[in-house]
Amino acid sequence: MRKIIYWVHASIDGHIAGPYGEFDWPAVGPELFAYSEAMNEQVDTLLYGRGVWEGMAAYWPTADADPATADDHARVFAPYWRRTPKIVVSRTLEEPGWGARVIGRNLAEEVAELKRQPGKDILLTGGAEAAASLTELGLLDDYRVVVHPVVLGGGPRLFLEPKDRIDMTLVGSRTFDSQTVLLRYERRAAGAPR
Repeated sequence: MRKIIYWVHASIDGHIAGPYGEFDWPAVGPELFAYSEAMNEQVDTLLYGRGVWEGMAAYWPTADADPATADDHARVFAPYWRRTPKIVVSRTLEEPGWGARVIGRNLAEEVAELKRQPGKDILLTGGAEAAASLTELGLLDDYRVVVHPVVLGGGPRLFLEPKDRIDMTLVGSRTFDSQTVLLRYERRAAGAPR
């Protein structure tokens, strides 16, 4: 069965965007860039909540259009983004464009079906609401939180308040470029020892 990997950047005070939605703070050096590119080889479907989708759809289709201004990440990721199947979690969005399709009217069944389909894993990027919904439904398998050396002081939280406690098991950690830390967790099975 395919897994859903939640890939998210966070400040050390637990925010995934600044107070005004700004996302100009991630410290992406060559090691983190290489890890991100390698992770793309593990997945064949990109999953987004509506808010993150709108930002991605506004930037990635043409991020590499001008080779003089595109950075290494844009030159590599933009073509990958354009050719990879994309799914948006939303109850209101009708036509997302860029070859994406929308799910969300019956999220539990739709995502469970996605996970049963053959293929590589599915990557959920950023966003708190889609991650919270999928966590609550028990459908996220692998949490990869990259903590950056910044205190934002406000903005969307890494995790919205769940109804119940969710126990996790640390399955790995890694430092990138002497500035960011990847914390990788899996959900602990109910009743599993700590």
